[in-house]
Amino acid sequence: MTDRTSTIAQTALTRRELHSGWQVTAAAGPAPAPIAAASVPASVPGSIHTDLLAEGLIPDPYLDDNESALAWIGLVDWTYRTSFEWADDGSDRHDLVFDGLDTVARIILNGTVIGETANQHRSYRFDVRPHLVEGRNELVVAFASPVKYANAQSVALGARQRPYPLPYDAIRKSACSFGWDWGIATYTSGIWRPVRLESWSTARLAEARVRPLVDEGGPRLEVDIVLERAVGAADVDVVFSVAGLDAAASVPGDATHTTLRLAVPDAELWWPVGYGDQPLYDVAISLRSDAGEFDARTRRVGFRSVRWDTTPDDAGTPFTLVVNDQPVFVKGANWIPDDALVVRVDRDRCERRLRQALDANLNLIRVWGGGIYESDDFYELCDELGLLAWQDFLFACAAYAEEEPLRSEVEAEARDNIVRLADHPSLVLLTGNNENLWGYEDWGWKLRLDGKTWGAYYYYELFPRLIDELAPHVPYAPGSPFSPGGTGGASERHPNDESHGSMHLWEQWNRRDWPTYREHTPRFVAEFGWQGPPTWTTLTRAISDDPLTPESPGMIVHQKADEGNVKLTNGLVPHYRVPEDMETWHWAMQLNQAVAVRTALEHFRSWAPHTMGAIVWQLNDCWPVTSWAAIDGDERPKPLFYALKSAFAPRVVTVQPRGDALAAVVGNDTAEPWSGRVTLRRHRFDGAVVAEFSAPVDVPARGTATVEIDPDVALPDAPAEELLVAELDGVRGLWFFAEPRDSALEAPQLRVVATPTSGGTEVEITAANLVREIALLVDKIDPDAVADDALVTLLPGETATLVVRHAGALDVDALTQARVLRSANQLVAP
Repeated sequence: MTDRTSTIAQTALTRRELHSGWQVTAAAGPAPAPIAAASVPASVPGSIHTDLLAEGLIPDPYLDDNESALAWIGLVDWTYRTSFEWADDGSDRHDLVFDGLDTVARIILNGTVIGETANQHRSYRFDVRPHLVEGRNELVVAFASPVKYANAQSVALGARQRPYPLPYDAIRKSACSFGWDWGIATYTSGIWRPVRLESWSTARLAEARVRPLVDEGGPRLEVDIVLERAVGAADVDVVFSVAGLDAAASVPGDATHTTLRLAVPDAELWWPVGYGDQPLYDVAISLRSDAGEFDARTRRVGFRSVRWDTTPDDAGTPFTLVVNDQPVFVKGANWIPDDALVVRVDRDRCERRLRQALDANLNLIRVWGGGIYESDDFYELCDELGLLAWQDFLFACAAYAEEEPLRSEVEAEARDNIVRLADHPSLVLLTGNNENLWGYEDWGWKLRLDGKTWGAYYYYELFPRLIDELAPHVPYAPGSPFSPGGTGGASERHPNDESHGSMHLWEQWNRRDWPTYREHTPRFVAEFGWQGPPTWTTLTRAISDDPLTPESPGMIVHQKADEGNVKLTNGLVPHYRVPEDMETWHWAMQLNQAVAVRTALEHFRSWAPHTMGAIVWQLNDCWPVTSWAAIDGDERPKPLFYALKSAFAPRVVTVQPRGDALAAVVGNDTAEPWSGRVTLRRHRFDGAVVAEFSAPVDVPARGTATVEIDPDVALPDAPAEELLVAELDGVRGLWFFAEPRDSALEAPQLRVVATPTSGGTEVEITAANLVREIALLVDKIDPDAVADDALVTLLPGETATLVVRHAGALDVDALTQARVLRSANQLVAP
């Protein structure tokens, strides 16, 4: 016993990062001569783009039309190499571990091929003890062109339906790295996540599946342990602790699995933001023997119950998130990779974006299925901030082959990521795909597939089976959109039926106007959105066109949507006039985007609890581009950001059509009831009150109340010159009887007083006449300045106070410039 335990104690698992000394060369393909001849220092984790950028060998791909000038990168085979010293420490095993390789790679150690990979979304582990040598070891990772590989695999597997030319469906790589209708095509290659050498003996913790649960017995923890054995058959012990409590189990030498359970009665519940606190508990897991510990893991967990209520009712099938038995109205946004070069998204950047989401009153982020399984940093931050997370499996808008080699790769990546993410309290849904069920039904796939597989096995069989095995506490939906009902996970209903489950609404942007959002009362909206350009500073940094116009070459490069500018114009003209100058065009499109989405959100929210959530497309951008994002690629909030903040505020009052009448709808997403008298006033644009009435209203906690508006107040005498104001305790909603372009809006008459304040400038804006949708585009004064609010409408004589956050001095005189102090009036007044 003494000899064996001594050996174990001397060979406890060690992890050695292999991140230094890397060089990358172009091995084959159309690399320019200076690059083809160069050996370039490489960052690991990193990507070929960031390596070439760091050495000044390529221009910024995000500027002007550098995207097309750099398309050759995806056609090149890139070889990364390094060396490291090694000495035998007596361990039984030495594993080379890659947390992420992008994407098609051959791994060579000391001249021997030890593995080949073709999946960005999973990790790899190779036993390399037979190939290591004392002293200097040479490690090579040779990447093949992802574009060429995808094309070859598409031929081998059979071409399938997708919306873009390159077959991203034939390779397990971030789909949007091949370009999207908001995204640049990068075709990245590189060692994009950490690589290390792990040395160990006897056994290691291969998996620790931690399940924090809450049921009738209170909080408890289950831990499934999977061991990997080296040599021999030694007995080992597994111990875990949480909140001062411990549990242990002995694992016989012939076993590789054990489950530990522990009640944690004093643990406090974890809640989404706005619903309570987010207490987190450290779980320590140790693998040991009498001689001591030889592997360990830690997890940070929160205790909460979660389910999605899909119990049929008289109106169809709800899709209601329930956390700790509390229904939650989902106020969400879709998330894409925050940089097209994803290796640049560090924890600080991730935190900045998620804190912006909180500032916009969001409570859920949906990680869309054409990007990546988000990082540990992302999920840890969501846990800490109380942001709920919905993660798609990575299948988007395409038919996917179910044959090998894709079939096994999909299972491997799913296993990896289910285990990695399942213990996070923020994770409330795993979803099989984005829009593939819808595509199969409505986009002509059935005819063109002609009997070929398209992914149904993954969504209806593989993923549910893996979740049941690895993380049965995590809810799952086969797709988004998806209509529950039927057997085997499939549904006989159309997947985008607004009466059942989740829905995507894209007809408004693609073919119809945004007021038609009010024609829909879905149970849950998982995608909808409207386009607008990035902030002026971001736009002009990325595009150097002279003159800069909506149709100038750089603008077209940075507009990826099919007929995007046509749709922008078609969506603007019913509401505002098309401006002649570029800066005003820019403001008009940003404003129309914000008003379109705010209108939809206020409508959806007014139907709660029939509708129990809306997830806007999209929160963020991955580069400077005209898109659906609320925060642009340079991290600046667009007017849409403030529309989200307003529509998702804890308490709202809006005016909504109800049949042929109008009603004031009061929404209360707080834990306290809201009671008082809601007042309704019909004003002329000069501020005079034409008619008014008030009514008592009692809104329960997390509830909605509707007050029908007296027709004497609701019916205008002069629609172009009047508006309705509904107000309760200072919270108000507005209703205009005519579109801005058809109304009597005059040129804005605004007085601005600026006063220095801690961290910035307080700006007091007073209106002499009715001014709609006031915004300070302060990035034009200071690229780093940010206003705390926007889209403010003032009646004559009213004042609003905004705070502009900035460092250093601010040119306060510039705040009154028409290009900075914007309003809807500027777009319609003669």
